[in-house]
Amino acid sequence: MKSRAVFLDRDGVLNETVYVDGIDCPPADAHSLVLIPTAAEAVQRLRRAGFLCICVTNQPDIARGTRSVENVMAMNLKVSTELELDDLFMCPHDTLDGCSCRKPKPGMLIAAAKKWGLELANCWMVGDRKTDIAAGYAVGCRTVFVRNPPTGDAINPTPDFVCTDVGEASRHILTAAGMTNGKVNDHHR
Repeated sequence: MKSRAVFLDRDGVLNETVYVDGIDCPPADAHSLVLIPTAAEAVQRLRRAGFLCICVTNQPDIARGTRSVENVMAMNLKVSTELELDDLFMCPHDTLDGCSCRKPKPGMLIAAAKKWGLELANCWMVGDRKTDIAAGYAVGCRTVFVRNPPTGDAINPTPDFVCTDVGEASRHILTAAGMTNGKVNDHHR
């Protein structure tokens, strides 16, 4: 059986965003990065159930020149280390660069699938933007949209689940997989 994974966006899913002029942005640096309160428990719950937890993050501030590679890498390291993620893939490009890795394109998910031997149809994509859901949808992953902040906006393509945070997302994923607390439910065998 091929490995399965949950792909997790970084800003707004694993760590809190900051608001600058009403726009949600990544934190300024690793020192100001605050993890979402339910993130560590969610990652551990998913890993106990046999899912790899892989962060896939667009970081266009590198291409825009507003954050250094070292600054973003320090934030990635903090998230990866503190949450004990299995891997992290980052796109440093901006929209106009036309790369294949920037979500909504699925390049990071495809690269992770090759590296880890994943069957993408058995994987999930959890994100707080339409681009996250579109990337997962493009490769056949099931998807969870984290409403951050909660709104009534429609998402297209339609995600499999809509949640308020990564903790709730992890519970939905395990329930859909026939598992609770990392164990297969007898009625799903």
